[in-house]
Amino acid sequence: MKILVINCGSSSIKYKLYAMETETVLAAGGIEKIGLEGAFIKYKLPNGETRVKDADLPTHTEGIRLMFDTLLSPEVGALKSLDEISAAGHRIVAGGTYTESQVVTPEMLEGWKPFMGLAPLHSPAHLKGYEAVKALLPELKQVFVFDTAFHQTMPPKAFYYALPYKYYTDYHIRRYGAHGTSHRFVTARVGDYLGVDVSTKRIITCHIGNGASISAVKNGQCVDTSMGLTPLEGLMMGTRTGDIDSSAILTIMEKEGLTTQQANDLLNKQSGMKGFTGVSSDMREIGAAIEAGNERCKIALDMYTYRIKKYIGSYAAAMGGVDIVVFTAGVGEHQWDVREAACIDMEFLGIKLDREKNRSVNGEEAIISTPDSPVTVCVIPTDEELLIARDTLALV
Repeated sequence: MKILVINCGSSSIKYKLYAMETETVLAAGGIEKIGLEGAFIKYKLPNGETRVKDADLPTHTEGIRLMFDTLLSPEVGALKSLDEISAAGHRIVAGGTYTESQVVTPEMLEGWKPFMGLAPLHSPAHLKGYEAVKALLPELKQVFVFDTAFHQTMPPKAFYYALPYKYYTDYHIRRYGAHGTSHRFVTARVGDYLGVDVSTKRIITCHIGNGASISAVKNGQCVDTSMGLTPLEGLMMGTRTGDIDSSAILTIMEKEGLTTQQANDLLNKQSGMKGFTGVSSDMREIGAAIEAGNERCKIALDMYTYRIKKYIGSYAAAMGGVDIVVFTAGVGEHQWDVREAACIDMEFLGIKLDREKNRSVNGEEAIISTPDSPVTVCVIPTDEELLIARDTLALV
């Protein structure tokens, strides 16, 4: 059975085609700048070679059609017919109170639409992607896999905000979290990797990338997570503020005369590492600037890792201790310095980092704590697309 996994952004489409019998990736690619000048598709050939092809893509429908044409190409494709695709699974950022993945039906879509505003940059693109596939393959079964679903086991004390209760009942204002598909994948994978039953463990999963979040997972269920109503809350990120005094936002809006949309852009796209350093949101470029003596970049990295450490400590307190800490995603998997800064001086909590081993790990599964560490610290690469494919297979 072949499952197509689709991740639509406002101007992009990423895709992977899986043969589920072996969970092998048959094809993968990305389409960028939909609706803009210079649109293109980039895809990998079976030999690993990458190709780029320019295209005119005014809407997601043309993008989806180009994806299908590429998959069918006699030269570079992986399919002889679109009938070989059994189902399509979509990554959906905001699922509101949905607790598990869903086969898309008209009724399910109507139930989801009230939550679209929780991810205003992502949700319209997700809907466009679904509709584009349906327009071209109307009989194909499609599945929504929600990033927020894993976090719906949080207790009320963790997901409510201290606001008048009517804002919860009227507008669904509460903590939903994000990156749940990644947190769910690495929670299950670290259990397999270590040979332990995660339903008996206290695990802190650290998804550290350009967007970053940390989750507390007790006995296999999420009990807290750092992102909130939207992905803005929590850790300092590439371009997002993370936790901030609301009065700071109101003060800036008043002094600068910002609209709500301008303030939203400031907080989500112009802040974080990019805004504070004035250099970049890319941790590699910030690292190079630190090497060149940029003091503000050094402070920014200290801020970034300090907040990771604070969340690890607070979630250990929330769960009454911690057994396993997992680092994943782009920064968490590849940057030893961030992992080290987040774990040093944590022996009181049972975390003993093997600094030499940690510095040698770059993207592979590994234990980076010492053999006598009461807490096992691991690097586990995430694979959200594979989990979306598995959920889709299970439902169809």
